[in-house]
Parts: sequence; C-alpha cells; structure tokens
Amino acid sequence: MKYYILFGPPGAGKGTQASAMAERYKLRHISTGDLLRKEMAAGTPLGKKAKSLIEAGSLVPDEVVEGMIENAFDTIKDVDGFLLDGFPRTTAQAEALDKICASKGGEVTACVSLMIPDEMIRERIKHRASIEGRADDANDETITNRIRTYHEQTEPLIAFYKKAGKYEEIDGTKTIDEVRAQIFSVMDKH
Repeated sequence: MKYYILFGPPGAGKGTQASAMAERYKLRHISTGDLLRKEMAAGTPLGKKAKSLIEAGSLVPDEVVEGMIENAFDTIKDVDGFLLDGFPRTTAQAEALDKICASKGGEVTACVSLMIPDEMIRERIKHRASIEGRADDANDETITNRIRTYHEQTEPLIAFYKKAGKYEEIDGTKTIDEVRAQIFSVMDKH
C-alpha cells in the first residue's frame, strides 16, 4: 500500500492535481475537510465528536482527525494506496501518521510538495474567489493569515520529510500540464 502526501500552500494547485494523481496511480484521495464532513453526515462516533466541537467554535483535535484517517485506511479497499490532502499539517500529525502507517505494515511513500511564492498564492486565491464566489478567499487579511499560518505551522514539515528522504518538491508556478508531468515523473520513481 502506498501512502502519498500532497503538500503545498493554499492556491498551489493541490485540488487541481489530486484527481489526476489518484486516477493514474489508483489512489484514494483523502481530503481531511471532506472526511470530516462525511463522518459528521454519517453520524459516526468520531463525526459526532467533531460536530460538537465545530458547533462550539473549537478546532477538531489531532486525535479525532487521526482516527478518521486510520478509519479510512481500514475501510477503503480496492485501491493501491492513499493520497492525503490537508493532513498532516504539523510535525506532531506527521509523527502520528508514521505510527498509523506502521500499524498497517507500511510507511509514507513520498511527500509531493507543490511550491509557489507568496505573491502567487495571493493572486491565485483571489482569482479562485472571483470564479467560485468564495468570500473567505477575497479578504486580504484572511489571505495574509492563511499564508502566515502555512509558513508557521505547516512549512516545518518540509524539514521533517527531507530528513526522512521522502520530500519531493515540484515547481507549482508552471502550467497545469507541466506541473502534472513533474508530479508523475516523481511518483513513477516510487
């Protein structure tokens, strides 16, 4: 079983590339946001816990998200692996993911990172807001906060996965097809 992580700042193109990656390599794309919504809609114990926390205005703790990821690994069949999007976001989550994979007799295959400069993040998020009508993507203060949060909380994962020899950086500034070709070239090696 392969365990890929799709990584990068907001607006880097993760959503654009994920379906092609999943299709080509027979992976199940797991977005943590989608997973949370599915578990809440199904009324599972984890979903109920997440829903009560979200309704109270609290963040969903790591152990709830990790439980949902592990549940997905246990219940989804007929795939060659998983493509995680939105998890891990912190070093603690990366360490937990390593333990989950090890308990399944595997390990993280690679962290595929789509990188773009901050100014391009800003441009792409604003463009997405105009197309999709997402008010949260149109506010400069919100965008600045998302960029800062990415740099402070998530970027340390680069060093974590480089140290593990599993970090693969892709230049996300190219065209969609050029980025996809780079991704496939990297994934073909694993």
